[in-house]
Parts: sequence; C-alpha cells; structure tokens
Amino acid sequence: MVKEKLTKTRNTRKPAVKQPSKHASAKRKGKKKVQKEMPAWCRYLLGVLVVVVFVSGFYAFFIRPYAYRWKPCYGLKGYGICMPAGYQVHGIDISHYQGDVNWNRLEQTRQGQFPINFIFMKATEGGDYADDKFVANFDSAKVHGFIRGAYHFYNPQTDANKQADFFINTVKLEPGDLPPVLDIEKKGRNVEKLQQGLKIWLQKVEEHYGVKPIIYASYKFKTRYLNDSIFDTYPYWIAHYYVDSVRYQGDWKFWQHTDVGTLPGIEEKVDLNIFNGSTVDLQKILIP
Repeated sequence: MVKEKLTKTRNTRKPAVKQPSKHASAKRKGKKKVQKEMPAWCRYLLGVLVVVVFVSGFYAFFIRPYAYRWKPCYGLKGYGICMPAGYQVHGIDISHYQGDVNWNRLEQTRQGQFPINFIFMKATEGGDYADDKFVANFDSAKVHGFIRGAYHFYNPQTDANKQADFFINTVKLEPGDLPPVLDIEKKGRNVEKLQQGLKIWLQKVEEHYGVKPIIYASYKFKTRYLNDSIFDTYPYWIAHYYVDSVRYQGDWKFWQHTDVGTLPGIEEKVDLNIFNGSTVDLQKILIP
C-alpha cells in the first residue's frame, strides 16, 4: 500500500522543463539583424533632390506658361497681351472651345489698332469628328468680311486617306479663302508611319483644292519630326509661344504667338496669329 502510494506520487510529478542554456540564448541574440540607419548626408541629398523635382515641376506647369504676364512689355499692347513688333497682318483661330461668337462685336476689331484680317476655324479631326461650330463660324466669317480658313486636326492612329476624304467632304473652300490647313500635334508610335500618312493627306488635299495645304506645327515638333525636306515645300504655320520673335530658321507664313488673347465677342481665350508679310502678300496665297 505504501509502495503503491509512493509509485503514484512519483508518476504524478510534472516533467521538468528544460531551460535554455546561456550559450544558446547568446547564440540566438547574435543572429538578430541590426538595421543600419541611412547616413545623414544621404538623407540630406535625398531631401534636396525631392525639393528640386517639386520646384522644377511647379515652375514648368504653373509658372513658365504664364510668365509672360509678369514680363514687361516694351512694345504695344493689344487684346490683353504684348503684341509682336513689326507685323501688320493679324488673325485668330477658333473652334467649338470658344463657344458662340458675337460676330457683330468681333467685326469691330477690323477697325482697331491691330485689325483682325483672317480667321482659321477647326473643321474636322481624325476620320469622323466634325467641329459642331464650324459651319456657323465659317459662314459668319465670310458674311462679316473676314478672310477665312479651315483646318484639320490629324490623328496618327487613323487612316490618312480616310482623314483626307472626310475633310474634303466637310469643307467647301471658295476663291478668296485661305488654303486648307493640316494641324499636326501628335506623333503617334512611329515617326516614319506619321510622315507617310501626312504625305498622303497633303497630296490628296492638294490635288482636290488645287493649292498647297498649310502645315501647322509647333517649333519643336517641326524640327524633330517633320525634318523631311518635302515638308519644307509647304507653307508653314508655326506655333511658338512666350517669345518675342520666331526662332525658326526656315521659311514660315503664319505665327501663332499666344493662346490667351482676349477679343470682343468671344468669351474664352483665343489664339492670336500674325502673317509674315503685307495684306498684298496675303492675297497672293489665297485660293484663286
């Protein structure tokens, strides 16, 4: 009985828990990774880089495009801007963006210090988009005595023949109108394909109207992507903002010098243009 009791007592004891040795604990502690802090000079350099990127982006998108507003005007001001010096023939270009035009008020600009002589109007884009203000604007421009023109906004992703046909079917130019305009602002994925398409459009439209179309493109776009000599044979309408004079070294006919003009009869901002020549020279390039 006593023996049995002793046996039960021994069996009910809890097994001893093995304590980790000091050597094992030290070993595990030794394996713990130590995180290194970034050096102070590196944090400083990263901070400077972030500030530079932010300031550059802010200047490029919010300051530079409107820097002309703070730039002193040493010439004559007109239509809310400092007008380029040395040019006599002025014009504008409009689209649905300008909304409904009060043509009676706009006609008054023909008697001002900088008479508006010509107006380009957006007619088509791509292969199936027609500007919903074109017909009304085109007819009204003639009624109110402006020299009128029509332009097509080129889409590199749409077949060039389709775009040319669409423009031809939409725009009925008459003697005394400006030559048709090809507005090129997107290069697409392949520059060679772009140039091939532009040549197709230009040739087809020239054959239809009997005059060489005008090429509209920015200064940088022209020099980068339209460097084929064949494009130099067409009249060039250059878009070049925030400068006092055209820096393009080649021949040009029109210069779009700002996109923030203010004119009576038009509520929204307007692109202002000048013709590189006299009114007599302008008459020479119109459709006979």
